[in-house]
Amino acid sequence: MFEILSKTLGLEIGPRAASVWLGLALGIAFGALAFLTRFCLRRALVGPLPERAPARGVWALALAVAILGTQIAVAAGWVDFAAHRFHAASLPMVLIVVGGLLFGAGAVLARGCITRLTVLTGGGNLRALFGLLVFAVTAHATLQGLLVPLRTSLGTFAVTPPLVSLGDLPGGPWVWSAVLVAALLLVALRSGAGRGPLLGAAALGALVPAAWIGTGFVLFDDFDPIALEGLSFTAPWAETLFWSMASSLTAPGFGTGLIGGVLAGALFAALGSGRFAWEGFESPAQMGWSLSDAALMGMGGVMAGGCTVGAGLSGVATLSVAALLALGAIVAGMLAAGAAEARAGRGARGLVAAE
Repeated sequence: MFEILSKTLGLEIGPRAASVWLGLALGIAFGALAFLTRFCLRRALVGPLPERAPARGVWALALAVAILGTQIAVAAGWVDFAAHRFHAASLPMVLIVVGGLLFGAGAVLARGCITRLTVLTGGGNLRALFGLLVFAVTAHATLQGLLVPLRTSLGTFAVTPPLVSLGDLPGGPWVWSAVLVAALLLVALRSGAGRGPLLGAAALGALVPAAWIGTGFVLFDDFDPIALEGLSFTAPWAETLFWSMASSLTAPGFGTGLIGGVLAGALFAALGSGRFAWEGFESPAQMGWSLSDAALMGMGGVMAGGCTVGAGLSGVATLSVAALLALGAIVAGMLAAGAAEARAGRGARGLVAAE
């Protein structure tokens, strides 16, 4: 497809360079929509009580649209996840569960998952920026550095499940997609979220299949293949960190463009809505806790195979069992950390909410 597209448009760049622009475009849209809708799974689960139901509605509708759009793309033959890691025959259950729990706990204690911290950074939140840098370093250490032995050790506890996708169950992918979408739409409609946030959530969810189709179909080239990638933040932040320090050794890709786009989109939305504001730490203790909580997310996100967007929106949209397990572990980690904070007393550590 890319060869035809490049000839038609007279493009003189390869698929990888084009993927940077694709990531940038999708990232700008995602950053703006996530900022305006306050898209955040942590807020939906353990945020202020009056905000939980509307936040759940926003998140649920985004996931419903992501599932529907992705499955349409699969049925049309535009993307195929058979060789993708989300559909691998071996399932490292211990690694995914431990990673999900760590990520979920870190997201609650840091007052936002890595997606939310990226969006908040675009709005001027320097606490979020500090967390992002710690997250990226820890994620890279878990992928290729000091923490690799821990990751590989936990990854040895793997099983071969009878199915890798809900589509393998009786009824096939459309039946189970319909079940999930119906349940998610019910949550959204009963959430009390306003029309504006819900429309924004639907648009945000549509970016998920757009990413899959863009990297897996539009930019597909037999002679210069690139990886099939969806929206995510864990690996892209690690890649962006490495590229920023060693750009002469590696070329940017879809993930780097995505990160830049999300930051820019959130900035545009913050400035346009008059909500841009510089924010920082109020005490060294807050900075210390932010460091440890972001490190938990960095390590956990890599182990789980993704964050709330990478494993959640993008992964679950493929009906992957591994992604569902990761999202379930992240949710459990968030709920457990939220309950622990409630028992200890909110504000006991002098934290400032990132959102």
